[in-house]
Order: sequence, then C-alpha cells, then structure tokens
Amino acid sequence: MVAPPPPPRSGLRLGRRTLLKGAGGVAFAGASLAVLPFFGTPDRRQDPTTCRATDLSKTDRRLTISNWPVYIDEDDPKSGYVSTLTRFEKHFGVTVDYRTDISDNVSFFPKVVNQLGSCAPTGRDMFVLTDWMAARMVNMGWIQPMDPSRVPNLHANIISSLRSPDWDPERKFSAPWQAGFTGLAYNTDYLDDPPKSIIEMLTRPDLKGKVSVLTEMRDTMGLILLDLGFDPDHFTQAQWTKALAVLTKAKNSGQIRAFTGNEYLDGLAGGDLLVSVAWSGDIAAAPKREHVKFIVPEHGLMIWSDNMLIPNMTHKQSLAEDWVNWYYDPKIAAYLSDYNWYVSPVQGAQEHMRTIDPEAADNPLIFPTADYLKQTHQFMALQEYQIRDYEGAFSDVSGV
Repeated sequence: MVAPPPPPRSGLRLGRRTLLKGAGGVAFAGASLAVLPFFGTPDRRQDPTTCRATDLSKTDRRLTISNWPVYIDEDDPKSGYVSTLTRFEKHFGVTVDYRTDISDNVSFFPKVVNQLGSCAPTGRDMFVLTDWMAARMVNMGWIQPMDPSRVPNLHANIISSLRSPDWDPERKFSAPWQAGFTGLAYNTDYLDDPPKSIIEMLTRPDLKGKVSVLTEMRDTMGLILLDLGFDPDHFTQAQWTKALAVLTKAKNSGQIRAFTGNEYLDGLAGGDLLVSVAWSGDIAAAPKREHVKFIVPEHGLMIWSDNMLIPNMTHKQSLAEDWVNWYYDPKIAAYLSDYNWYVSPVQGAQEHMRTIDPEAADNPLIFPTADYLKQTHQFMALQEYQIRDYEGAFSDVSGV
C-alpha cells in the first residue's frame, strides 16, 4: 500500500538549487565549465558491451546511489510517512547506500573519471547527472545500457518532451530523475508590465540595471537563440555568434545587473531585480514569495533534466534497473514530486498527486499540460571542441 503523505510544509520548500545556491551563489550544472580534463582523450573511451562486470544482484542485495542533496523524500516518524526509498528497500529486500555527494556536475566528475576512463568500478551503482554531463558520459561509452524489459515503466510513462533527447534517443542509457523549465520571473509589486521575451528584457530602457541572467550557459543562451528564431537543439556557429552578440551588448551597456545562480530570488523579492532568467522549480517552491511570477517567454522555454545513469563495472545492474522502474511508477513519482516540486518526468503522476496535494497537482510548473510542453526546447548536445569554445566565450562575457 502507498503510505500516507507527510504533513504540509510551510515556507520555502527546499530543493537542491535553493540549498546549493542560496548561500554564496554556488552554481549548479554549468557555470564556467570550459575545461574538463580527460573527457575527449581517445584512450579513455570505453565499449560498454565489454566494460561490464558480473551482475551479483541476486546474491548481494546492496545498492549504492549518488544523488544531489535535498532531492528525495524522507521518512517522517511523527506523521507515519514512509519514504519512497524506504519502501523500495522493503519491497525488494535491498539495502540502499544513498549518498548525497553530488553538489554539482563538475565537482563530482573527478570522483569517478579515473575509474570510468580505465574500465574500473566507481564504487557506485548509479549516479544522477544533468543532461549535458550525462550526454558526455554516454558518448564516452562509460554508461551501461538498461534492459528495456526490466524498465517497462520508463518506456511506458516518460513524458513526451523528455522521451528522445538527441544524445540518447531511445533512452537506452538514461532515465530522467526530475526536470524543470527555464523562463523568466518578475515581482508584481515592482513591475506592472513584464517583458514577453529575454531580448525585450535585455533591451528595454526601463529595465536597465535591474535584470539578471543565469550563469548556466545553456539556459541563458538557449532563450536568446529562441528569441532570435533559432532552434537551440540544432543551431549553427553563425547563429551562436549572433546570440552571443546580444548578450555581450546587454552586458556592456549595463542592462544586466548580474549573472546569478538562484540568488536572483532575493533580488526579485527585494526589488533590486525587476526581471530574471529563472528556474521553474524555484518559483513553484516559493510560496512566501507569492508576488514573484513565472513567465513563459513568447518563443518558448528551455527544459532540462537530471538523469539516472548506471556506470560501467557495476555489479548491481539489475538492482539499479529495479530502482529506475520503481520511480517510474506514477504513484511513487507523485510522492517524489510532492517533495521536490520540480517537473515530474512520469506521465500519470499528476492523477495520484491529487490525493496528496490537489493544489500542486494543478501547477503547470510541476505537471505541465501537453500545450505547455509544446513550448519547451532542449539545448543541443555539443562536441568537445564546441563545449570549450562556447563555455569559454560565455565565461568571457559573464565574468564567471
């Protein structure tokens, strides 16, 4: 049976972005990631069909997972709520070593790169990384494919907008854990006429010095590319150059007050910022800031996801696949989303959320409609040379 929900939480629902960026503005997925050592080194590429270990799942019922902090529901003895993780352990007779040792993609990378690059065990059976890093690891042959017969919930229930990324079009190697949107946000107390697009935000005289953009290159540049009529999932070097010129002009003119992580929330709340490029999860999870509203730019939103990956040389392939299938059960996914308030990647979770938190069930930032999802776009998977060029150029402008 599904356990009862925890009591309602008051105030800001903490998510990993709030936790990691709220103090000191520590950027999560991609601020200034121009150089990552050893990624493109040919001798570190692997063949996942040969770089694999014997599956000991039947005899060794221990599973080790690395994830971000504050990204999974927890047991609450006072209310009697049993977390989805505890129920997984009881249902499968498994002991999970659940580690919250991913504070950002780049700092986690050195913990596993040498093992992955030399076909050695990482000491983990799964980790959860953002699209761009997941894509790079899949392309290096460092991730094991999942047996589709063991993860039927994944293929039956994944939402359409996350079903077929160009770096894993059949979701053989990855499964989104949670997802979110990037758009704009403003405070109705300080601005009556919000911009309809990022370029309007970056050019309107009345907003000069009162706007911020994200340190995450893919979010900020993705929105600019969309505004220029380009597809962020398939753009050319010339289109990138035009988009970067828009950002550069706005920075040099003083239009942009700051490049931020989610500390933009404090700026919006206090009026130092009138408009910001923003993450949907931050806005959805901030009930004390009811005057801060999320804007869907007229040319669309960026969508991202953090992905479950099974590394080469795990001895617990089957247990890891059980974990993926478990969290793609819509009932389980509903409880996870009620904790996180990010976009659920699981179709059908919304119906179960109605019995847990009816108000949240109707929030399009958690359960977007089909029409809402039609407005979303992913950022193109980049080659190694493009990553260095684009991240370096963006860093030159942002100063981060």
